[in-house]
Amino acid sequence: VASTPAAASRPPQARPTAGPLTDPCHVGGVTYCALNPDVTQTTIGRTVCVSGWTATVRPPESYTYGLKREQIAQEGLTGGTGNYEEDHRMPLELGGAPSNVMNLSPESPPSPNPKDSAETSLKYDVCDGRITLLQAQEQMVATWLAAYPRYRR
Repeated sequence: VASTPAAASRPPQARPTAGPLTDPCHVGGVTYCALNPDVTQTTIGRTVCVSGWTATVRPPESYTYGLKREQIAQEGLTGGTGNYEEDHRMPLELGGAPSNVMNLSPESPPSPNPKDSAETSLKYDVCDGRITLLQAQEQMVATWLAAYPRYRR
């Protein structure tokens, strides 16, 4: 998730220490994302680990397109809406909040990009029991979100 093509081509190197065990989106007084309260380690078998589940919670394009236009203008990003995808900072497949503006940002380049494959890999690790949902969320924040100043609120 980045607002520049170069940043999305490689994972950032920042590695913050996780915040409270219940919310990896808040690290050291910084908010990077927002979580879906319906997705927990206990509920993954009926939420994120169910094929097609993300389609049931994904917000409509009418919502995300308008938000993308607002955020591009607010952030002074160059290029038009076609240069960006309104992306979930914490992916839906890892328990990100579907419609919370703290979990949505314009990303360039649009999909597919390296973050997409990392999201899928972490989801498989969670659903196969190799790591916990919390560990996957912490890794997503540390690897993809922490290095971008726009995500610090």
